[in-house]
Amino acid sequence: MTKPSFKEALRFWFKLGCISFGGPAGQIAIMHDFLVTERKWISESRFMHALNYCMILPGPEAQQLATYIGWLLHGTIGGVVAGMLFILPSVFILLGLSIIYVTFGTLPWVMAMMAGLKPAIIAIIIVALFKIGKKSLISAFHYGIAIIAFIAIYFLHIPFPLIVLSTLIIGFLITKFLPKTLNKENKNDDKKAKDESNFYLNSNSNDVKSEVSYKKLFMFVAIGIIFWIIPLGIIYQFSTDFAFWKTLCLFFSKAAFVTFGGAYAVLPYVAQESVEKFHWLTSHQMMDGLALGETTPGPLIMVLAFVGFQGAYNHFGFSILLGTIGLLLTVFYTFLPSFIFILVGAPIIEKTKENNQVKAVLGFVSAAVVGVLFNLVLYLAFSVLLPTKQFNSFDWAAAAWVIISFFALHKYKANLIVWLGISLIFGLVNYWLL
Repeated sequence: MTKPSFKEALRFWFKLGCISFGGPAGQIAIMHDFLVTERKWISESRFMHALNYCMILPGPEAQQLATYIGWLLHGTIGGVVAGMLFILPSVFILLGLSIIYVTFGTLPWVMAMMAGLKPAIIAIIIVALFKIGKKSLISAFHYGIAIIAFIAIYFLHIPFPLIVLSTLIIGFLITKFLPKTLNKENKNDDKKAKDESNFYLNSNSNDVKSEVSYKKLFMFVAIGIIFWIIPLGIIYQFSTDFAFWKTLCLFFSKAAFVTFGGAYAVLPYVAQESVEKFHWLTSHQMMDGLALGETTPGPLIMVLAFVGFQGAYNHFGFSILLGTIGLLLTVFYTFLPSFIFILVGAPIIEKTKENNQVKAVLGFVSAAVVGVLFNLVLYLAFSVLLPTKQFNSFDWAAAAWVIISFFALHKYKANLIVWLGISLIFGLVNYWLL
């Protein structure tokens, strides 16, 4: 198999950015089908090696995987282009939807459609909770971590980053001193590749990227820091409200570093801070943003762009221009670390082999994510089903749609985009009947 041309790869990354609906699982499946099965640009073993380590990192694993494979195929420029094309279509789509939302969002029929989406979004998160829980809760220790994480964030209001850090420490101690008590999950899939010679990148590839240049890695870190500072410097020079922009940039930079376990895991943290602490938007608007994020291609963490848009839009007296700047800054600071993680870490990762202890520690982080996800389900369910916090305001129609949506998506594997469209219609019908 010969090396694919840069132009050929470019077409695929752009197409992926436009059709990558369905969350990380769907996006990774699309990449696998095209890159491994269809085009044979990369073998199964190399693909999984890259994926395993992308899942270790904070940030959207599918976007990082695209960056990683783009880097493997065409170096630094290939990784940067692959990662950018993965997110750019959803950036512009979500920007358009955000402008439409703040312009027409108060119209009754628009609000009715969004009300139909919200119960479906809750069902989507419950399905994600089931899937992650099935893979992550493999021992009594993992169940215990999930329960503790839920208690910590729901009752004690401990910040998500501190939960992740504590879990990493606990996981390390358990794997270090009580390794035999863990579920024997590490049944090494030693199905050694039958014959990988048909793939351009395979387990026997001896490409130059296996050489680690620490001078180059330091350069990437320095470039990342410079890129992080530049927008803040420009804002400092030209903005009359630097305090707001500094808070926004620092908040989403911090969110980017704690996004372990995917967007669903970090959403409670973002919702807690942006709604209850900064008052950038309401809990209902947060739900609307999540609904918009689910209907666009690209990583679900792009919902943070809606939060940044709403924060600047509301803070500056309903300015669409400043809301747009808020959205673009949010995207920049949310995804910049992902590029640096790959460009700095990938050469080192390529030198490593499977590390079972690292996998085990990260398994505990995944278990903690289950507890955090359950907190998110409760947070959103109370917001949608009990809007006034009084039992007489319970929305029975929304509750029924949560249940129907769960069975449609989980049991009958309904197409996500189709079901979201059906939920929009449900919202309108429910509005007309009432």
